[in-house]
Amino acid sequence: MATPVRANERLSIAMERTGQWVFSQDIPTDVVVRVGEANFSLHKFMLLAKSNYIRKLIMETKEEDLARIDLSNIPGGPEIFEKAAKFCYGVNFEITVHNVAALRCAAEYLQMTDQYCDNNLAGRTDDFLTQVALSSLSGAIVVLKSCEDLLPMAEDLNIVQRCVDLVSFNACNEANFPSHSPTNWWTEELSILSVTFFGKIIMAMKQRGAKSLSLASAIITYTERALRDLVRDHTGNGTKSTDFDDSDVRTQQREILESIVSLLPSEKAAFPINFLCCLLRSAIYLKASTSCKNELEKRISVILEHVTVDDLLVLSFTYDGERLFDLDSVRRIMSGFVEKEKSTAIFNGGDFRETCSTAMLRVTKTVDAYLSEIATYGEVSIAKFNGIATIVPKGARKVDDDLYRAIDIYLKSHPNLDEIEREKACSAMDPLKLSPEARLHASQNKRLPVQIVLHALYYDKLKLRSGTEDHKGPDAVTTRHQLQADSSLIKENEDLRSELMKMKMYISDLQKTNHGTTSAKGGPKRHTFFSSMSKTLGKLNPFRHGSKDTSNIEDAVDITKPRRRRFSIS
Repeated sequence: MATPVRANERLSIAMERTGQWVFSQDIPTDVVVRVGEANFSLHKFMLLAKSNYIRKLIMETKEEDLARIDLSNIPGGPEIFEKAAKFCYGVNFEITVHNVAALRCAAEYLQMTDQYCDNNLAGRTDDFLTQVALSSLSGAIVVLKSCEDLLPMAEDLNIVQRCVDLVSFNACNEANFPSHSPTNWWTEELSILSVTFFGKIIMAMKQRGAKSLSLASAIITYTERALRDLVRDHTGNGTKSTDFDDSDVRTQQREILESIVSLLPSEKAAFPINFLCCLLRSAIYLKASTSCKNELEKRISVILEHVTVDDLLVLSFTYDGERLFDLDSVRRIMSGFVEKEKSTAIFNGGDFRETCSTAMLRVTKTVDAYLSEIATYGEVSIAKFNGIATIVPKGARKVDDDLYRAIDIYLKSHPNLDEIEREKACSAMDPLKLSPEARLHASQNKRLPVQIVLHALYYDKLKLRSGTEDHKGPDAVTTRHQLQADSSLIKENEDLRSELMKMKMYISDLQKTNHGTTSAKGGPKRHTFFSSMSKTLGKLNPFRHGSKDTSNIEDAVDITKPRRRRFSIS
């Protein structure tokens, strides 16, 4: 866009040139034509000969001698009127692809048509359009670009539609039979247009049967130019959020983005997934309409098997890469992909919970790696973390090592979680599906809750007891019921040991009290019923040969208020 200073300079030059060829005539001027801020001193009879509009103004005026005419609304402004005036005076000037549309509109405005005068300006510009401007793809695009400031007259004169038809036809031919190198040169040509005219060409190409990949190539090139700061930087590290504080700029960008999304061809796999992720991130940032974001999420979920961790991170982080942006979109995308896989499995007669496709396995691995990347951020709550981890069906993870790594990173980055919260964070993981190396690490991991450590240790103990090697051992799925029963037994044993310890401490207190009473009386020490009972229970203790580590149990014992209850050992 030209600056006001340059515009004034052009006006001054135009007025100076006009004065030179007007005042070169011996006859003095008798009318001043005002166009915006420019004034042109001209001769009425020269204008009347070509312009029916000026003739009507002069003939229908109530003034005796009309000396001033205001034509500020003429298409193209002072520069185009200067050329129209030169045409009236018979002065040569150049018609180009840049000004032909404006001259045609000005000719229509001034009624300089062939019906009023033979070989008038309207006919001359029409001939140039047909023979020169619209004879090539590049020329038609330039003419169409110039029409952006000439609406709605350019549409009424059918200039826009003629350009759209020719551009769409030639673009389809170039897409199928390239004549230049590089083969997508025509997409660069289209990128100079406004989104409105670009949309008209894409729709016309669809009607002509253009391939989805050709349309996608044009849309990608146009988007990367129209939304360069939002889309071109796929890393998310090159743009600061403060660069887009201007609400007018953001509004314009949002309109462009929503228009582009509405032009996407119906074939979902026509676009690369990283481009769609960048579009969705831009839509979230610009607060685009819900329908726009939903359309992008659906397209990403269809081809999610091609996604990389970087693509998901681009979608999740702000443009400065410093904080998390949106996790709900990631969760919805993954849910859409899982539903698609489930429908496919049901249609094929398979069991989605037990057998998963290659695409599902690939996505699962990517999801676990993605969880490892976002686990370090404090904005990630347990609910959001598990919400993404549990979307993937359990059958898609042959081993939970990658998920365990993500959970371990999460626990390390959130050290203030209590036992219950750590158990919730680990709820998505199956400790029975860890590899031997991961189970060894888990058994020594102080960040994990006790229950998870017990599961890992017990699974190894079960394999050792069965006398089988790890790679020949029973599969975790087939032995799940047995392990669940054994886990229940472990819990019962722990409860029993806790009750026995409470009882032993209670009896010990009673013994001390009784001993103090006996000593006070000076009587001999006798075996009481409680001491005999304590020895008997000690012999019946099923854990006397087990671990001596009772630190966890002692911490949980409340000896201030012992509960009176009946104890039974079966």
